Amino acid sequence: TMQSSGHRFRDVEHHPLLADNDSYDDSSSSSEADMAERVWFIRDGCGMVCAIMTWLLVVYADFVVTFVMLLPSKDFWYSVINGVLFNCLAVLALSSHLRTMLTDPGAVPKGNATKEYMDNLQLKPGEVIYKCPKCCSIKPERAHHCSICKRCIRKMDHHCPWVNNCVGEKNQRFFVLFTMYIALISAHALVLCGFQFFSCVRGQWTECSDFSPPVTVILMIFLCLEGFLFLTFTAVMFGTQIHSICNDETEIERLKSEKPTWERRLRWEGMKSVFGGQPSLLWINPFAGFRIRRLLLRGKKGGPEFSV
Repeated sequence: TMQSSGHRFRDVEHHPLLADNDSYDDSSSSSEADMAERVWFIRDGCGMVCAIMTWLLVVYADFVVTFVMLLPSKDFWYSVINGVLFNCLAVLALSSHLRTMLTDPGAVPKGNATKEYMDNLQLKPGEVIYKCPKCCSIKPERAHHCSICKRCIRKMDHHCPWVNNCVGEKNQRFFVLFTMYIALISAHALVLCGFQFFSCVRGQWTECSDFSPPVTVILMIFLCLEGFLFLTFTAVMFGTQIHSICNDETEIERLKSEKPTWERRLRWEGMKSVFGGQPSLLWINPFAGFRIRRLLLRGKKGGPEFSV
């Protein structure tokens, strides 16, 4: 511990006292404003491979559902209704994935633990604040350092390689939507596979698909395995996330059995805090709050800048 400008400054990793909603003076540091102008993307090899695999698996499922099962079907309305439904869910799932991956999860500005920045916090003499020794930033309450993102993340739940990003304060909503829509399309694909197998066994295999029977069977078996694994994983993750939101507790806090130093929100208040406002269709809309014009303006100002 050392004295600095009348308040104590500690290099510790956990249990900070600075609250999440404490307001900083943005004029004291340009890093906060600069972050708003950047395109958030984590350059992690494993995460990028997992993210690409996620997209390829969804595209594969869409290919099998559309071209192997629905288009060859003789029932026009069965094909149209299920095709539109499945593709809409796939678009919503991939959009949620993109927004989770490209949204700043709540990163604390690097290197803001300076004398000038602390002076602007207007702390009382003797008040204790905490600094992360890894990224040299003042660490808010409930923030944790991610070794992959190399940043302290506000209300960090976990780092997910499948979205190549941390799940934190600002993108948890999109991650929840991603798990929900993936679970829905997985369940839908499994139901369609069941109907297709029944239809093919009942009729002629050569007539139930434009592909040969062996190829049709192999494609559908892989889709069933993918759908079962994805449904199991994302359904469990979705339930875990909803449970964490309702209890106002992140996965890291639960695993470390951290005693809450904050006032926990009520279950409904926690949901409104994450999803924004009163319940509406906007809660399940991954496009809500997205502004193409704002993104274009950011590109014109300084060009896309990748964070690390």
